[in-house]
Amino acid sequence: MQAVANINPVSALDTAVSLLAAFVLGGLIGLERQYRQRTAGLRTNVLVAVGAAIFVDLANRLGGPDGAVRVIAYVVSGIGFLGAGVIMREEGNVRGLNTAATLWGSAAVGACAGADMIVEAALGALCVLAANTLLRPVVNRIERQPLDTKAVEATHTVFVIAPKARQREALDRLEEALEAAEYPTRGLNVHAFGADAVQIEAVLSASSVDGEHLDALIDRLAALDCITQAFWSPSTTE
Repeated sequence: MQAVANINPVSALDTAVSLLAAFVLGGLIGLERQYRQRTAGLRTNVLVAVGAAIFVDLANRLGGPDGAVRVIAYVVSGIGFLGAGVIMREEGNVRGLNTAATLWGSAAVGACAGADMIVEAALGALCVLAANTLLRPVVNRIERQPLDTKAVEATHTVFVIAPKARQREALDRLEEALEAAEYPTRGLNVHAFGADAVQIEAVLSASSVDGEHLDALIDRLAALDCITQAFWSPSTTE
């Protein structure tokens, strides 16, 4: 059998080293992204890195047959369209990235198996399975941690509630407080809040702020006569 004849312990060890390096390096990248609560987190980055490593290792093993290289290129581009089909955006949240990355990794494993590289395909499958199973408790543990506003890249919005009659005054005081605290804003929005009040929203330009500093600013705003309520909220939605 050609598949048995293609088993090469030295080459398989080389593939194991390549995939392990991709797994570790992709994990380091993904761990940082997961800590900052980005959409493409730990498992997604590992899967992409491992998938890419499998494709490159497969191309290197084939050693230049033009036909096989073209097939690999078609697989890479084709799985991109398939992966895009499972990515959904709902109310500002993106879902399906991990599924798309898994599909890409699975395509790489399939390509190895199709090239009679059974050991390499098994190694790739183990890495994909490990990313989706062994790393899941790590992801869950990170996501259970409270939001660290000093480290997380987030959008921060300051909300102020004021009587309609004092809207202009409240808006001026808010702008003065943010300017004094050196918090530039992306814009100010005013919405009706009940029958006789308005809600003023100030989206801060800074992606990382000191939560305690912002709390102190909110306390100063809430103490003003023209403001009935003040609070702030972080958001990691992009």
